[in-house]
Amino acid sequence: MESVLNNVFPPKEPKPKWLRVKLPTGKKYTELRGLVDKYKLNTICTSGSCPNMGECWGEGTATFMILGNVCTRSCGFCGVKTGRPETVDWDEPEKVARSIKLMKIKHAVITSVDRDDLKDMGSIIWAETVKAIRRMNPNTTLETLIPDFQGNERNLDRIVAVAPEVVSHNMETVKRLTREVRIQAKYERSLEVLRYLKQQGIKRTKSGIMLGLGETEEEVIQTLHDLKEANVDIVTIGQYLQPSKKHLPVKEFIKPEQFEKYEKIGKELGFRHVESGALVRSSYHAEKHIH
Repeated sequence: MESVLNNVFPPKEPKPKWLRVKLPTGKKYTELRGLVDKYKLNTICTSGSCPNMGECWGEGTATFMILGNVCTRSCGFCGVKTGRPETVDWDEPEKVARSIKLMKIKHAVITSVDRDDLKDMGSIIWAETVKAIRRMNPNTTLETLIPDFQGNERNLDRIVAVAPEVVSHNMETVKRLTREVRIQAKYERSLEVLRYLKQQGIKRTKSGIMLGLGETEEEVIQTLHDLKEANVDIVTIGQYLQPSKKHLPVKEFIKPEQFEKYEKIGKELGFRHVESGALVRSSYHAEKHIH
């Protein structure tokens, strides 16, 4: 959900060379881009100008956002609008399922805004979306990148019941910075959500953090230990990029060798998959995380 890379940096500060991205190309990308534009399909890949869009689409993976595009939370890192969300669209599950069918997506990642305004926090639409995708696309595998649902077990149980191949919930940052970066979220609550999902039988759990917000190496390593203690299977680590001047500034551009170090530590801790690099986003290489 981050802005086009070209708009992130002030003109006087050159981009670090490791953050330069090639424009997406290829037959599969061109074909999918045409479908998205023609049918006005809502993918986070396009609306978030993800740097990995070409690569993911080439692998038959795409990310879709449900429950509107206005969030009830106002996290300091996120480019999604904050305010009073629109009424729930109960036809949305079918629309998303049709989009996946049109795009011939092999592995779909579903995410959403936070809907603290709803009694069920959106969990019913979440479950119905998974069911609709399964009906219309029986061979498509799924990852659900869920909000914390305020830690409500009844809402989490709705996700557990439809059994996506991967259930993901992002920590986003280290414990010390959580209040500043995520505002309405709680570090321990997010860990508890991940722990609960695993306890209820979810086969693969996953979480992600962003770097460059002022965290220390020691804090990142502690977060990895905390995630491992919560029995998380997959971790993604990427560079934070400022969506607009209103959002939290980038404190540091993390060097590739530091990302490599975190990847090595993560693998030594025993995570099944660790994706660590400046351009890594939550759904990067998502199709590989089901194995």
